[in-house]
Amino acid sequence: MAKKANILVVDDEATMRDSCRQALSRDGNRVEVAEDGLKGLAMLAKESFGLIILDLKMPGLSGMEVLKEIKDSDPEAMVIVITGYATVEFAVEAMKRGAYDFIPKPFTPDSLRVIVKRALDKRTLALENVLLRDELKASLGPDVILGRSKMMKAVEKLVQKVGPTDTTVLITGESGTGKELIARAIHRYSSRTDKPFVAVDCGSLVENLFESELFGHVKGSFTGAIATKYGRFELANGGTLFFDEIGNVSTNIQTKLLRVLQEREITKVGSSQIVKIDVRIIAATNRDLQKTVKAGTFREDLFYRLSVVPITLPPLRQRRNDIPLLANHFLSKYNKKRGKNIKAISARAMKALVEYDWPGNVRELENAIERAVVLTEDDMIKPSDLLYYGLTAQAPSKSDAGQAQRLIDVEKKHIARTLKIFNGHKGKTAESLGIDRKTLRVKLKRYGIE
Repeated sequence: MAKKANILVVDDEATMRDSCRQALSRDGNRVEVAEDGLKGLAMLAKESFGLIILDLKMPGLSGMEVLKEIKDSDPEAMVIVITGYATVEFAVEAMKRGAYDFIPKPFTPDSLRVIVKRALDKRTLALENVLLRDELKASLGPDVILGRSKMMKAVEKLVQKVGPTDTTVLITGESGTGKELIARAIHRYSSRTDKPFVAVDCGSLVENLFESELFGHVKGSFTGAIATKYGRFELANGGTLFFDEIGNVSTNIQTKLLRVLQEREITKVGSSQIVKIDVRIIAATNRDLQKTVKAGTFREDLFYRLSVVPITLPPLRQRRNDIPLLANHFLSKYNKKRGKNIKAISARAMKALVEYDWPGNVRELENAIERAVVLTEDDMIKPSDLLYYGLTAQAPSKSDAGQAQRLIDVEKKHIARTLKIFNGHKGKTAESLGIDRKTLRVKLKRYGIE
């Protein structure tokens, strides 16, 4: 039985309402009751319930009419009908109108619990399926080990400390340093580890759809809202909600986020119905939020709500002794993924990797190794396999300084040529180069490419 589910019982018989409340409350559920259909619909307009138990035979508004109203406003609503008229016709009609199942009066507490458990399990599965579809579409980030440097050991220790708590965490660091990886590690160390981890990329969402993405919407609430949609908060209920690049959120959304953090409830776009939520918040940014607070573009009260425990990830150039470990990890990963058998990274290539500044950090390193695994025709990665990333085989000497410069020029020319091929489309250019858009922007700025 799913604990603490919100259940509404709508029945005109006081003894039936009381029996259902007692039977289902014992399993940890919160059970509310309504004595007729109108009161039931009024309660549903104010609050979301995971399950509705509905009597078909009531004075005034009938159960069938209430069922229709419920399914019209929320097609995903889970409804079990109860009736003293257990004919096949009544059962079939109720199922046709969207009821999950029916149970005839009189029934035992155990039989009620069984059918309620099945209904709640199905609702949980439906939410998980929505989340799974979104996860399959999303990039889950680099699957890497953290590293052995003192800085990353300190980060790992902090993750282990803060993980078991429900404290809100703000992770800061440059693009590609592995902020989502740390957020997932915190989730794994928490008591919510068997619940959903839902990521929201604040940098990729269109402003006018942001609210719908976070809070969900009801059918017909705006043009294109052809069906009721679960928002990220609802999908993450019981688990962890990760806001990546929180600094990109508008002040309007900041205000609404602050309210959610304070009230622990949301309202879908186009609805007045309150949905109680229980999520742990982890946020990440590559910006200095304290500067944005001073500039007036980020709410100070929201910043302090998010930054209860701050974790800062160092850029890869500040922990170069981690590069060989990470590079060999990626070599093993892409050997398996690409069906290759490359035995090692040559000493000169590894030296080049360690000496490069990696503006795209761990993500760029992973892309570089994947590209090298694909390109190399040998059983060892050589400096020439890293050409497109402007890496040099060794620190330039007088005899080869010109060659080092030409390698940098190769990267600049390759990026400019690829950008031209895609008519200046940065997203397609970054995808073709095997890097993310943020890394591409850094390179375009560095090389002065328009």
